[in-house]
Order: sequence, then C-alpha cells, then structure tokens
Amino acid sequence: MKLESLIQYLDSYLDIKGFPDYSGAHNGLQADGKAEVARVAVAVDASERVIRQAVDAGADLLIVHHGLFWDGNLRLTGRRYRKAKLLLDSGLALYSAHLPLDAHPEVGNCAVLCRALGWEPVGPFGSYGDRQIGCWAEVDSSAEELRSHLSEVVQGPVRLIQGGQDRIHRVGIVTGGAAGMMGEATEEGLDSLVTGEGAHHTYQDAMELGVNVFYAGHYATEVWGVRALAAHIEDRFSIPWSFVDDPSGL
Repeated sequence: MKLESLIQYLDSYLDIKGFPDYSGAHNGLQADGKAEVARVAVAVDASERVIRQAVDAGADLLIVHHGLFWDGNLRLTGRRYRKAKLLLDSGLALYSAHLPLDAHPEVGNCAVLCRALGWEPVGPFGSYGDRQIGCWAEVDSSAEELRSHLSEVVQGPVRLIQGGQDRIHRVGIVTGGAAGMMGEATEEGLDSLVTGEGAHHTYQDAMELGVNVFYAGHYATEVWGVRALAAHIEDRFSIPWSFVDDPSGL
C-alpha cells in the first residue's frame, strides 16, 4: 500500500487534524519513509531501541503513541541524531498518535482497556480542551477485587489509593498520566478512576476528594491502542504487523 494513502486514512480515522493535544505531540507523520508499506510495526514509545527493532523486523512504517519531540529539543544531535539517522538510513516512516489514540471509541487506549476488563463504556469522560479523552463504565466490585482484576489484565502491579468507599459502581478510565482528572471524576459522580500514574500529591487529592484511584502503570495502560490500531489496519488493508515491546516499568 502507498504510504501516502495509509497516512491519509490514519489522519482521517483518528481525527488527527481536529484533535487538541500537547505542543510536543506533533501527531501524524513525523518522519517520511519508503513509498510503499508492506509491513507495520507498532509501539508505545519512539525510543532508539524500538526504532532499531522495527528496522530489524523489516517494517516500513512504525506507529507509536509517544513520538520523537516531547522534550521540545529539535536539534539533531546526540540521541535525537541517532534516532533520525536510523529512520533515514532504513527508510522507516514514523507516525505518532497521542490523545487521538487515547480517545478513539474503537481502537483507543481507554475504550480497548475498558473492554479488556470486561466492561462496556457507558459514556465519555475526561476533558482536554473541547474533547473527551476517556470513558466511564458501570461495575459492581470491591476496591481490592478491582485492583486484583486490573492487575491480571495489565499483567503488572496496580497501586490502589482508597480514598472512597469500598464498593465501586462507576469507574472512569483515562490511560497514561491522568491523575489530575480525579476532581472531574467526583464532579461527574464517579467513585473511582483508573489511570497509569500520578504525582506524590495525588495521594492526598484522592483521600480528600473521596475517590478511589488505581495506578496501573503508564506504559501498561497504553499498549492497548497501538495494538488495536495495527489489527484494524491488517483487517482493512491486509498489512501484517508486529508489536515492539519496550516496557518502562512506570
């Protein structure tokens, strides 16, 4: 498939141009590559290790959740030069989708994780600009039961800050680093929030707001979208794909 055609499809499917995001996200095509795409690799981060593994796997396009430019440093020196050289020498194109991929109702991190937990999203939750990033679901579980279930699904440790009641009925899900949305969760009548990680002060926030917060890992909560998007591409265009796993443990 032509790279240009696939990029046009992804931009439209994910609403790349119409979605607000952080200034460092630079959603969409971040590095041009070969004209034809015969194999896709996907990953959470555009790390040097990931790019090298994608090249070794024979991928023509690498799709990531976190792209190249988060630190705002655009000079092609040091580690950025090494990554750029890998991309240019191999002809590997790089595409990034941050908040548009978190929020997508079909292949987004939040919706896919919600369904992996055995829940169906009831509605959107978690504001960024004029868009909703996450979703919420109705459950019936104790806090510890939910923590254990979430740990099994993400295959890693989950930290529970039990600021609310033990019985849980309405849970918001915003993957990554969305602890700042716990105030919005209480305003929306949710008793719990599932996210990836949060700063030290968010412990007191949860206790004082009366909300249960589950920290399941930034990386572990954001592997879902890129894999679902890759499966969608394969179903629609018959392009094989592979997932490059480079866990941060955070």
